[in-house]
Amino acid sequence: SFRVKTDEESGQTIISGMGELHLDIIVDRMRREFNVEANVGKPQVAYRETIRKTDVKSDYKHAKQSGGKGQYGHVVIELSPMTEEDRKNDNVKDDFLFINDITGGIIPKEFIPSVEKGLRETITSGPIAGFPVVGVKVKLVFGSYHDVDSSEMAFKLAASMAFKQGFAKASPVLLEPIMKVEIVSPEDYLGDVMGDVSRRRGVLQGQDDSPSGKIINAMIPLGEMFGYATSLRSMSQGRATFSME
Repeated sequence: SFRVKTDEESGQTIISGMGELHLDIIVDRMRREFNVEANVGKPQVAYRETIRKTDVKSDYKHAKQSGGKGQYGHVVIELSPMTEEDRKNDNVKDDFLFINDITGGIIPKEFIPSVEKGLRETITSGPIAGFPVVGVKVKLVFGSYHDVDSSEMAFKLAASMAFKQGFAKASPVLLEPIMKVEIVSPEDYLGDVMGDVSRRRGVLQGQDDSPSGKIINAMIPLGEMFGYATSLRSMSQGRATFSME
């Protein structure tokens, strides 16, 4: 699908689509049909961030006092990678699961939605490189509050900081999309084509015969596929083709 958003820091308009060709077609239509003189940058890969460690505990207390009423919010959370069973939970949203495990009013129930809101706002821009966080379960297990100083904002901030600290301890990793690529090439160019696949960090899955030569199946990171159509035409004198999904 096609999405549009504005980067708050740079003011740039970010368009997201299903691949380089999809974006090229949209930009071309903007210029031809709507007379939009767009200055387009290089495509970016939609990386994601996640964690590998299970039951990583993070404790954060947001406490400030300046003259009058202060700010107080204290949460203890546990972070884990989501399991297949977790994914069946009705509360999963945007590949993220929040579970409230608080009992006995340790944190008043009116502040629980603020904890979840703080977490969900934080996962839109992950701690590693600012990419969305996916596949993570966060359980609220403990905390404390102040009769006067506690507020929704204080608990939202406490949850956000607890998540950032816990994420850093939970073996964070960057996920990159891997594409299934099928290349049809005359045998004369097979060596160059396969060598190029390896240089692009591709993993060869096998070969089949074709009336046009050989069919090469490979798994290649999307970040290595930008400009591939031009490169393949060049190394095969326009005789090799490819498809990607």
